[in-house]
Order: sequence, then C-alpha cells, then structure tokens
Amino acid sequence: MTTPEFTSNRDNFCYRHPDRQSFVLCQRCMRTICPECQTQAPVGVICPECMNADRKSRTPAQKKAARRWGNGNGATMAMARSGKPVVTYALLAVTSFIGLVQLIPGIGTEITRQLLFAAPYLYPNLFPLPFEPWRLLTAMFVHGSFIHLALNMLALWMLGQSLEPMLGRARFLAIYLISGFGGSVMVACLAPGTSTVGASGAIFGLMAALLIIGRHIGANVTGLLVILGINFAFGFFVGNIAWQAHLGGAIVGALVALIYTRTKRRDQRTWQIVLLAALVVLLIVVVAFVPALVLLS
Repeated sequence: MTTPEFTSNRDNFCYRHPDRQSFVLCQRCMRTICPECQTQAPVGVICPECMNADRKSRTPAQKKAARRWGNGNGATMAMARSGKPVVTYALLAVTSFIGLVQLIPGIGTEITRQLLFAAPYLYPNLFPLPFEPWRLLTAMFVHGSFIHLALNMLALWMLGQSLEPMLGRARFLAIYLISGFGGSVMVACLAPGTSTVGASGAIFGLMAALLIIGRHIGANVTGLLVILGINFAFGFFVGNIAWQAHLGGAIVGALVALIYTRTKRRDQRTWQIVLLAALVVLLIVVVAFVPALVLLS
C-alpha cells in the first residue's frame, strides 16, 4: 500500500513504465528509471533515450572500441540493461559457499575460528592475540549453523530483490558492508568479550535502509517497521544471538540510507561519497577507543 502523496508524485516511478517504482535516476537527464530501463554507464546508469543519443554522438573510433570490448554481440549492454541484482547473487554465492564449507568436520571449525569477530583481536597491547581488524568484516561471511545461514540468506535474497535495483549495485554493496561493519563495532562497544559470526548486522542494515527509503518516497512502511521490531526483540529472548550486532547494523544502515536520500542528485555525488567516508571513519574511531576503555574499566 502507498499513500496518496506517493502515488501522485510521478518522480517516484519510472518515466517509461509509470506503474514501476524506482529510486534510481538517469545520470544524464535525471529522470527516474526502473531496472529494465537502466544501462550501466561509467558513473551510475542512463536511460534508453540518453543511451541512443550517446550512440549517435559517438565517433567512428568510439564505435569500433565499443564493438571490440562488447564482442560485437551487445552482450555487455544486455547484461547491464537487465537490472538483475547481481551483487545480491554474488553475496549469496560467496556466503553460502563458506557456510557449506563450515559444515565439513575439522575444516569448518578452523574457518570459523579464522573469520569470526572478537574485540580482543583489535587490541594486541591488551590481549595476547594478533592484530586482525579485518575480522570486523569477515564475520559477516561465516555463520553458527545451517539454520542461521539459511535464514540470513533468505532475508538477503528478499531484501536484495527490492533494494539493489532501487539503489544500484555500488550503493547496495556499500550499505551491506558498512552496515555489517557497524554491527561488529556495536558488538565491540557493548559486549567486548563476545565472539560473533553472521550477516545479521548487514541484514538489519538493509531492513532499516528499506524503511528509511520507503518512508522518503511516501510508501506505507508500517508492515516493515513491525517486522523489524519483531526481529530485533527476538534477539533478547533467544540465547546465542548478538542483538548488539542487530542494533549496530540497523542504526548504520539507517544512516547510510539517510545519506542516500539527501544526496540523490548527480551534482551531489561527491557529497554522498564524502559523507559515507566520514561515517566509516567515525566507526573506525569509535571502535579504536571505546571498547578499549570498556575493557580497561
């Protein structure tokens, strides 16, 4: 369901398919376009009309280069125009492969040990452990059980089908990774003695992002808000669930989505990158100092 304000604003729908909602703009004419109408450009995507205009303005040398790198059969353009959530599929494939390898006796335990996140790995001066900060991200790709993996991958598939075409591949990947990073940072701050695995922080970030973006374009987000609340509360009543990662992922995902909604235009792209970088730097500063102070207290 949508609000009257949403349906009356045609900027929320593809200009070529008025019944299709989208959050992606053509980087040339700045009109809203759905996944079917998107063609990947060096920066962002462009609509079919701008693509045709670009083709007509090409020099003979540019046309020859396009034929060479596109293998002369248009496969590259067809792939870009399909709008398929390839980043979602890639994340599903990589995470599922690692999760299945974890089920192998002996090997799986070692993989989990090498990739899980625990705050002591960030402070070698306080603990007899090596300095391995990459665990803040690698923990997203390992899980505690097959059910844990299956539930997170189902959620990623469902959310990715909606969010990736709306945001574009680079923005979707950024929000996934930064949200997962934020989940690990929150675990380090609130439960520095806890080891954690799983993509739940990133998943909660995607849910929060969909909530913020849906609210921004005027969609009815009540159902999503209820689902987010239920899933978050679930972590308090079931053991061995790092609710801190859920909280951190949701907060950071909401912040990234807020940045996206406030820097949507092409001329705001630099600000978007600067704000995202500032958010990552802030998370790094927080995890560098706050957990250490908690562990020393």
